[in-house]
Amino acid sequence: MTAARMLLLLVGGWLGWYGISALFDLPPTDLDSVAIWFAGGILLHDALFAPICAALGLTARHLLPPTWWAVTACGAVCSVALALIALPVLGRHNAMPSNPTVLDRNYPLGLAIALILIWSLVFIAHAVTIRRHARDRKPPARQAEVGRRTTP
Repeated sequence: MTAARMLLLLVGGWLGWYGISALFDLPPTDLDSVAIWFAGGILLHDALFAPICAALGLTARHLLPPTWWAVTACGAVCSVALALIALPVLGRHNAMPSNPTVLDRNYPLGLAIALILIWSLVFIAHAVTIRRHARDRKPPARQAEVGRRTTP
């Protein structure tokens, strides 16, 4: 085991223990709430999110050419993560007029710009991949001449 892995193992173990010990300090009603949210998150993921992702992935794999698979999966993961992070504030713009600093941005516009940026990068990454594959398949000029036969 390398030193970096050992360090990561120790830091991860310490952070896990810190999180568990912080739970021990909570009152029982808060522990009940944590347990419900934890179980609900697992159930929501396993019963809804994972099957939808699997179905979308299989559908995309049948509809898209193989050169698009990796970049599309990366773009989809980034888009879903960004949308889940933005979900609590979407549609709440100007919801707190007494405190304008709470939601001080146009979050739907920011999400749209971020998604456009993500999918622009997906298309750029696909173009780079296609160009790299085309360059790797093209034999050098000298090898092409050696391989040709001339007829007398």
